[in-house]
Amino acid sequence: MSLIKPRTRGKQLVPHRTRLDRENHETLHAYAAFIGEEPEYVLNQLIDTVLAKDKEFVKWRREHTESFAPRPAAARKGETGQGGRGKPGVGASSAIGEARL
Repeated sequence: MSLIKPRTRGKQLVPHRTRLDRENHETLHAYAAFIGEEPEYVLNQLIDTVLAKDKEFVKWRREHTESFAPRPAAARKGETGQGGRGKPGVGASSAIGEARL
């Protein structure tokens, strides 16, 4: 019996890019196939179930209710004072690096 149950209702999804260890990547896709769901669903369920068991984090999160998610790049453009050219290494060169994933 799987620990993660197939989805029963939809949620609003936001894009997130990351890199995984090769073994975790294979395991993620294998588990998704095992339960007949998409890998992104498995990741969401892992976050929901595993982090909910960390009592210190749950307590900390209740005390820190603000968002820790980075804002989209479009919202940050006006903040740099450089016409949208943020920190060195951020921008076209990092987008090229992401494309290699």
